[in-house]
Amino acid sequence: MDRYLWKFDFDCGRMGNLEGLFVATEYDINNIIGKHVYFGEVLGKHSEIYGDIVKDEIIKLDLDCETVEKVSNLLGDTWSGFNPLHYIQYYCPICEENYKIYDFNKEKDICIYCEEKQ
Repeated sequence: MDRYLWKFDFDCGRMGNLEGLFVATEYDINNIIGKHVYFGEVLGKHSEIYGDIVKDEIIKLDLDCETVEKVSNLLGDTWSGFNPLHYIQYYCPICEENYKIYDFNKEKDICIYCEEKQ
């Protein structure tokens, strides 16, 4: 699957914006539209930045896939700022909590902590 460079611009109201450049497939982007993200206190104490991803907040940049892959091999998938793919919240129906991807088993649709208890 081809991967592209995307620009992320998340409006946080009077506090400002969160921005980023990151690499993802069109499939990845289509799957995060409408998903809930939680960034935490990234704009200062008590800022609590969160919301749902809207299509207009992620823009595909005009850079060919071959160049994107070459630079990604050097810089990784997040080139600067925030990558919304890392902040998506997944809901566990067992413990009724939200988790980031590294604490969640998408195949079983539960968090890794409830999975360990089973």
